Amino acid sequence: MIPHMSPTQLSQDMELDALLVSDQLLLFKHSPTCPISAQAFFEYRRFCEAHADVPTFWLHVIEQRPASLSVAEATGVTHESPQALWIKDGEVAWHASHGAITLASLAAATGVG
Repeated sequence: MIPHMSPTQLSQDMELDALLVSDQLLLFKHSPTCPISAQAFFEYRRFCEAHADVPTFWLHVIEQRPASLSVAEATGVTHESPQALWIKDGEVAWHASHGAITLASLAAATGVG
C-alpha cells in the first residue's frame, strides 16, 4: 500500500532549465486523465517510496503543458504521457513511456536497483 505522501510536483515557479542540467534527476510526466498514466504513476510512486534519496519531480501534463513541452524541446525527447526521464550530468541518460515505466525499470535506469 502506498502511503498518502507523494513525490514532489514541479511547481510553476521552479526553474525548469536548472533542473534539466542536474547531476541526477528523475522527471515523471503524468496525465491524470489516462489509465495507463495512472498505472505508471503508481509504479513511480512505489519507486519514490523505496528510493527517497533519488531526486525526483513530476509534472501534470495538462495543467503544466508549457513546462511539459519545454522538457521535450530542451531534451530532444519527444513528448509522451506518461513518460519518465532520468537525467544524469545534464543529459537524458534514459527515458521510457507507458507500460515500460515500472518499479524495476526505474530502479535499473537510476542505478539503485
